[in-house]
Amino acid sequence: MKTENDKTIGVLKDLIETCKDGHHGFTTAAEDAKDLELKSLFQQFASEREQFAHELQTRIRSLGGDPDQSGSVAGSLHRGWMDLKTAIASHDAHSVLAECERGEDAAVKAYREALDKDIDLATRDIVSRQFAAVQTAHNRVRSLRDSAKYAVHH
Repeated sequence: MKTENDKTIGVLKDLIETCKDGHHGFTTAAEDAKDLELKSLFQQFASEREQFAHELQTRIRSLGGDPDQSGSVAGSLHRGWMDLKTAIASHDAHSVLAECERGEDAAVKAYREALDKDIDLATRDIVSRQFAAVQTAHNRVRSLRDSAKYAVHH
């Protein structure tokens, strides 16, 4: 039977995968961004996701788990980030922002689902704080996507 810690560790491992996806997605977007503002923003979000993953791994260790045991598909983008390469190939900032937003939609959903689970208070505090930052990033990407500066011009 799974203990409460095992359940919490499972929730955290899912969030780590979400953070790794975000880190990889934003890093990829930053590498190809021509616009310096976007490049900087994507790098900032990539770094934030990497930091979140480390924080969640530390929490797993404190709960007696091994954060390195996961079913991760290293190096592949999933959970909303799949069409990023296609968008980058188009050299259209709006398309790239739309794909980043789709990836962030998946992250917001993953964090929301994690907070619906029965997790201990200390873990909930970490997840809640990270969730607020993920929502802020999502909203920033969405507002940039909607801005006239990055709109698709025909």
